[in-house]
Amino acid sequence: MTTTPTESPEAATPPPGSGPATKTARTATKVSQGHRRLLTRRDRLTLGLMAGLPTFLHVALVWVTALASIALAFTTWDGIGFDSIKWVGLDNFKELFTNNPQFWPAVEHNIVWFVVLILIPTPLGLFLAVQLDKNIRFSRVYQTAFFLPVVMSLAVIGFVWQLIYNPDTGLINSLIGANEPGHYIDWIGDPDLNLWAILIAASWRHAGYMMILYLAGLKGVDPSLREASALDGANEWQTFKNVIFPTLRPTNTVVLVVTIIEALRAFDLVFVFNKGAEGTELLSILVTNNIIGESSRIGYGSAIAVVLLVISLAVIIPYLIATFRKERQA
Repeated sequence: MTTTPTESPEAATPPPGSGPATKTARTATKVSQGHRRLLTRRDRLTLGLMAGLPTFLHVALVWVTALASIALAFTTWDGIGFDSIKWVGLDNFKELFTNNPQFWPAVEHNIVWFVVLILIPTPLGLFLAVQLDKNIRFSRVYQTAFFLPVVMSLAVIGFVWQLIYNPDTGLINSLIGANEPGHYIDWIGDPDLNLWAILIAASWRHAGYMMILYLAGLKGVDPSLREASALDGANEWQTFKNVIFPTLRPTNTVVLVVTIIEALRAFDLVFVFNKGAEGTELLSILVTNNIIGESSRIGYGSAIAVVLLVISLAVIIPYLIATFRKERQA
């Protein structure tokens, strides 16, 4: 007959500090101590500087200056001492809309800038994207060549095209034989030609930008849509028109917003060519000339900047609302 050994109550009771709850607490303590070791005081200071300094610069250089510009739009100030700031209400805007002979031509030129960019380089960029999406030979080389003007500074592009438009030794006049005395074509000095000449340079750059945007959109098209269209007997043009292009609607929205912003912030090329004179007035040029020009009418220039800001927000805000609405629905 065998007897089953029984444990005494003292043996069955676990020693203090060895229960599951105690082990969990010890594990949590070790984890918290590990986190403390990972983020030392120096690390927290470094992270604070890395996050705080860019935030401070962004707020100071973007938001503070924007709000200050809006406030100064209702004042008159020559930029010398804060004591000379005087509140004038809406007088700057009244003068801008009624007594400034350059304002409405500048608005017209910005509109022309947008129309040209949306009608010429945008379809050209779409055409280039469609061709490069076919994975032709040396497609990477072509992409680099077409996108190169986008990564170049607009000031550099302006200097390059100045050489091309030079009336004496420029490429265009040399090709058409207009570089001889008495037959010069002044592409930059002629008010009837200079805006269009600058727009050609802007279109050269904008086409590469649009090509990249559309190429990214085409890469996201489901290949099964192309296969289904081919099975239905559609040719290449019919497939693009009825299948591919409708799927590019989000890309088209981005392209439209980007083109409007490009047209509104156009400045560098015009300033390099002729500083916005003789038929190339733009809103951005008027802002610069009034704020840092000889007259230094900071309040008046700020009023023009506010008009430019309102036009920009009228385009950007609906786009952001539509984007956030799609994200919520998804």
